[in-house]
Amino acid sequence: MPDSGRKKPAGIRIDITDEIDLHAFHPREVRSLIHEYLRECRKKRVTPVRIIHGKGAGILRRIVHAELDRIPWVIDYHIADGTRGHWGATIVYLDHSNQPGNH
Repeated sequence: MPDSGRKKPAGIRIDITDEIDLHAFHPREVRSLIHEYLRECRKKRVTPVRIIHGKGAGILRRIVHAELDRIPWVIDYHIADGTRGHWGATIVYLDHSNQPGNH
């Protein structure tokens, strides 16, 4: 087939840092997003991480905490202190053991 001159869109690249802000995402996207984000943080040995879910009515916070409870390599999590977002953010600690390449 002849080349139409259109390029395929490039994949979106998001740098993995120790913080993710969920304000730009729809609540139905949050479960899979949290799991994928924390998987990448674990690969890069980033811990602790801060998940910003906002204060609001607490819906996103409950979704985030429910997902954290289901991830076996989440060691612990707690609401952030006053300098890191207080009840609008959650601090998460990841277990980096038992990953490929660990001895």
